Amino acid sequence: MKYRKFGKLDWQASALGFGAMRLQIIDGNHGNVDEIAVIKMMRYAIDHGVNYIDSAHGYHRGNSEIVIGKALQDGYRSKVKVATKLPCHVVNSTADFDRCLEEQMERLQTKQIDFYLLHHLNRLVWPKMVKLGIFKWADKAIADGRIAHFGFSFHDHYDLFKEIVDSYDNWTVAQIQYNFMDEEFQAGTRGLQYAYEKDLAVVIMEPLRGGRLTVPPENVAKIWEEAKIQRTPQEWGLRWVWNHPEVSVVLSGMSKMEQVVENVAFAAHSQPHNLTAEDLALIARVRDTYRAMGPIDCTGCRYCMPCPNGVEIPRIFGWYNEAVIHNSPQRLRSYYSDPNMLDKSERVENCIKCEICVEKCPQNLPIPELLDKAHAFLTAKG
Repeated sequence: MKYRKFGKLDWQASALGFGAMRLQIIDGNHGNVDEIAVIKMMRYAIDHGVNYIDSAHGYHRGNSEIVIGKALQDGYRSKVKVATKLPCHVVNSTADFDRCLEEQMERLQTKQIDFYLLHHLNRLVWPKMVKLGIFKWADKAIADGRIAHFGFSFHDHYDLFKEIVDSYDNWTVAQIQYNFMDEEFQAGTRGLQYAYEKDLAVVIMEPLRGGRLTVPPENVAKIWEEAKIQRTPQEWGLRWVWNHPEVSVVLSGMSKMEQVVENVAFAAHSQPHNLTAEDLALIARVRDTYRAMGPIDCTGCRYCMPCPNGVEIPRIFGWYNEAVIHNSPQRLRSYYSDPNMLDKSERVENCIKCEICVEKCPQNLPIPELLDKAHAFLTAKG
């Protein structure tokens, strides 16, 4: 296992972290975690050097934290740092802060959570957290020893990411989505570099887009086959993220023992700057091929923003493209209908077809027309 600097801390994290959102389940029931299998997987990972485990209050309907607590018995707790997250969308008072934390500590069977993160910060949730006095509460929870370090996971655009990073001096870790398809998505490369410059540890989620990059369509698979050194799509994807020296930990949501064994082996070769110019060119071709499969030629530049009527144009186009490219409409449709992901004021229904966005678009896209297509797709049944 390779280890990396973890922000300002005098501690090094394993290049591979165990993400506990996609654990092995029984009978297709997301809340019914296969505890025996998962405990074996986690202990194998720890025995082979993984020292960072990531969960959240709601993962597997709360059972993710419970099985982690069981896996870390028999001396395993002292070998790892545990990160979990406050469910910001259901918190409405400081009493809720304490209630959730105490519940999570009980589930995890621990007296202290190493890294406690605000979950899924976006422009809808963030103001509520500030108004409720989250920083004062966090300082108190650190002082009384219930949490060791504080951080956040992020799902919005770069400007808000920068605002959040700059708002509090005691952040330790920022968790962002990052992969070779999402260099400019949400916090993106700019956010990765900004957090690193601020001496924050940067933990990467969705390095393989939830596994969707591991099953490429035929035209993408043919490009991978051209590589001089043959690697699986998952190894290429992980190596691309590890290639960035600013990255502290790459999380993988592993649901099978084979995945754990493979990823541990990949992590042994996870040095920064380990990809050649030829490797990077190959990955760029894969990226361009994926993007060409999308129905909208939107680069996510955000020149069209802010929309005078509040429509979140790039995000909607991004979801539409991803749903088509990866043939995953249900997941993206659930995002579009979830008010925690997209407020009603940001949906396509608020477009009045003023075409101000069209004037600003470098791609000269007929944005109102394309928004209607995206809306029809993302609201379709079945």
